[in-house]
Amino acid sequence: MSVLDEIRQAVIEGQIKVTPVKVKQGLDEGFRPDTILNDGLIAAMKQVGELFEQGEYFVPEMLVSARAMSAALQVLKPFLVQQGVKPIGKVAIGTVKGDLHDIGKNLVAMMLEGSGYEIMDLGCDVGPDKFIQAVQNGASVVAMSALLTTTMANMKGIIDAIKNAGLRDKVKIIVGGAPLTDTYSSEIGADAYSPDASSAVRKIHELLGA
Repeated sequence: MSVLDEIRQAVIEGQIKVTPVKVKQGLDEGFRPDTILNDGLIAAMKQVGELFEQGEYFVPEMLVSARAMSAALQVLKPFLVQQGVKPIGKVAIGTVKGDLHDIGKNLVAMMLEGSGYEIMDLGCDVGPDKFIQAVQNGASVVAMSALLTTTMANMKGIIDAIKNAGLRDKVKIIVGGAPLTDTYSSEIGADAYSPDASSAVRKIHELLGA
């Protein structure tokens, strides 16, 4: 088994202490940082997403795998920067105004980071101004989350504010969270809706043609 296989396996199994060690080993053995990213971490997160969609993994397993991937990425990032590897795109992600739930948002952020995106994590209880600022700072995607029916209405206000700022054509918008539906996403003017972290990564790939 090569070190790339071991990296993939460690991420899939959520071995948070093993993944950084294996990434260091891969670098020591002369593997390029982008090869470790693409054939190790991204390939592993793709498989984790597939296991989730097949009903073999659930949110806790995905979180553990995502954390193991994040630990590996902390070791790899400086080498990727040194090599000049550019992210696929920049995603600004946040839970909307009035909503303090962040488990789903954090999982999506980690899955996206492990899939080659730069993440601007705006946190929870985020109003229109922060999302507008993120687009002005180069975000190619805005990802909004809401877990409450009372706060999901704030998504439309944020999309309208982005439009009024003259930035709507510069960014793709994806929404997600327990009370949302595809129909609601269309009604408020979002580009896509995702019911879970795995499909969020896929849909953002599609939105950016990645």
